[in-house]
Amino acid sequence: MITDDPFKPMAQSTDIINLHDLNEPQYEAVTTTDGPVLVIAGAGSGKTRTLVYRVAHLVKSGVPPESILLLTFTRKASQEMLWRAGRLLNDNCNRVLGGTFHGVANMLLRRYGGELGYGSSFTIIDRSDAEGIVNLLKSSLGLGKKDKRFPSKRAIINMISGCINKAMDIEDLVADQYGHLIDHLDDILILQKHYQEFKFDHGLMDYDDLLVNWKRLLTESAEAQRTISERFSHIMVDEYQDTNLIQADIVRLTAHTHDNVMVVGDDSQSIYSFRGADFYNIMRFPKVFDGTKVIKLEENYRSTQPILSLTNDIIQNAAEKYTKTLFTSIEGDWRPKVFAGRDEREEAAFVVQTINKLVRRGIALSDIAVLFRSSFHSYKIELELGQQSLDYEKRGGLKLTESAHMKDMIAFMRILVNPQDSLSWNRILLQLEKVGPATAQKISNTIAATEDWFAALKNYSAGKAWQPAYARLITLFEDLLSGNQKPAVLFERALQYYQPIFEQLYADDWPKRQKDLDQLKGIMDGYEELQGFIDDTTLDPPDEASAGEVAGERLVLSTIHSSKGLEFEAVFVIGLADGRFPHGSAVYGEQWEEERRLLYVAATRAKKYLYLTYPRQLMTPDRQFKRTGMSPFLSELSGGLFDRIAEVETDSFQSYQTRSESYGPPPVKKKVKKLDMADFSVGLRVSHPFFGPGVVTKLSKTRSLDIHFDRHGLKTLHLDYAKLTII
Repeated sequence: MITDDPFKPMAQSTDIINLHDLNEPQYEAVTTTDGPVLVIAGAGSGKTRTLVYRVAHLVKSGVPPESILLLTFTRKASQEMLWRAGRLLNDNCNRVLGGTFHGVANMLLRRYGGELGYGSSFTIIDRSDAEGIVNLLKSSLGLGKKDKRFPSKRAIINMISGCINKAMDIEDLVADQYGHLIDHLDDILILQKHYQEFKFDHGLMDYDDLLVNWKRLLTESAEAQRTISERFSHIMVDEYQDTNLIQADIVRLTAHTHDNVMVVGDDSQSIYSFRGADFYNIMRFPKVFDGTKVIKLEENYRSTQPILSLTNDIIQNAAEKYTKTLFTSIEGDWRPKVFAGRDEREEAAFVVQTINKLVRRGIALSDIAVLFRSSFHSYKIELELGQQSLDYEKRGGLKLTESAHMKDMIAFMRILVNPQDSLSWNRILLQLEKVGPATAQKISNTIAATEDWFAALKNYSAGKAWQPAYARLITLFEDLLSGNQKPAVLFERALQYYQPIFEQLYADDWPKRQKDLDQLKGIMDGYEELQGFIDDTTLDPPDEASAGEVAGERLVLSTIHSSKGLEFEAVFVIGLADGRFPHGSAVYGEQWEEERRLLYVAATRAKKYLYLTYPRQLMTPDRQFKRTGMSPFLSELSGGLFDRIAEVETDSFQSYQTRSESYGPPPVKKKVKKLDMADFSVGLRVSHPFFGPGVVTKLSKTRSLDIHFDRHGLKTLHLDYAKLTII
């Protein structure tokens, strides 16, 4: 029988929330507390402010804070909103349940998972863990051993996850997106079945399982659905355009006993279909919830009107949308600029020179962003920045806890929370010298088959060659299990054991990796219990920037996807060439429309200065140059919304000439002897402005060189663009 904690009594607050700080549509969204509400929040229109005031208003109106559910796409977003609501009202707002879909699912499944056959101590696995399980299963089932065309572990997980997020049968997904692998469908189905069984048998859930099992809880247990729905009498969802079908179903099912749901989002910023987000969730919301009130936030508090006029024009040609027109009271008559370089090198030179001028005008380097569709599009920009000695940070990359040595350390902690976690056991046991995969599997299977896991570990008959190492592992777990120790203490004890193993496994660069372990220790200092730490490192892992020191004055290079939600004084959107943006594979329809929305998101990041640039020629994969024009999304813009510009060599910021034609001849520069292939030979030491010193290892007839750089490894560079010097 399901029981829930009784709500704590709440004293009526006497705090006064000044709703006059809101504009009229924001006020309507905040005070409409009964029934379904869809808030279409244009870029920079104060949607976060609206959610914050609504939380405070609900609590002020007498709704128990524990009855309010705020769903966001990052834990940081919900924490900030509840903190701001508390500043408006009082600390009662801290008792509102705020978090990500996955975080709330984790909380509910630990309480009610018994309804589905799960214990409360299940372990959440990340992407690399999931791929490891698939690899293990492929080997044990003897699949794909001699077939080089058999799908990789990454492809298998992509298929399994894709069919869940897109609500498709895996057969349909393979036929639709992986047609070249259709001959392997039977084996893929076998792997999918064994993957699900393996996770259940070992008390594991991946990200998708959290949502799938939350939905199962609401559909398979009427009592659980009623209890959860009655607990959360008021639901709010941020960034609703980014939800997938399962998340939309969860919202509908959780609101079963009422319809007090407010979702906030912008259909024009739906850009995550590759993650399973469904654009049509926000479009169909009024049909799913009868009687929905639609409120539009159109006043922008970020950008000048010339920028908004251009962004309005970008999105007005969208095939399906909630019609809205962004406007602002922010003064400014500087129009967005469009620049066409002869090639990517000239485009990069223009961008970097303009950045220098903006900085001289007083704009902080960290308040300038260069945005691009795909990560590799920034290559020429990075080379130019290196030559100019401008600091930058590139958004994206591995999370701190996804690197191998960090996963090694976390494995010890995961075992203490869930001794049935065979993935972590294999990771730990394979660190022992003379222990191979077969032996590690036997030991982990023995542990999983008994209730007293430590006794099973201790009594296992170790081989003579690895008995001393195994004895040290047993001693470690004796220490970890002795007394009620805080996570930071457990970490220190595990690190004492792991340190010599760590230095041996990563002999090439362990001092560099050591700082990551030091950061992990600092993170664990903030936890009182281990389960919370394990959940957070999987559901909301810190990245290197957030875990370490705060970055100084650095230019931001970012994919457009990673820039969503951010704003900058000046924004450069590069690579806006036909065939590159939209992507050459995009066809008219859903793909094309998402590419349009991607440009809209990029342009709406700019507060005062917006530059849209593209090269007139691009290098093809076979190293040939082809002429190209501007993106169709630019060519369809109305006249008078932007200026075409040409750069002039002068220090004045106003050194741009507005012209009807694109970029003119380059300024005359001092002639420097141009190096030719004859100047190079294998073994020659050279230097590159970005990669530093290196040695030529190969020369090609296509005027390209293979160079092994001291700090960056092997790179293939084209002589015409590499800016090499001979040392």
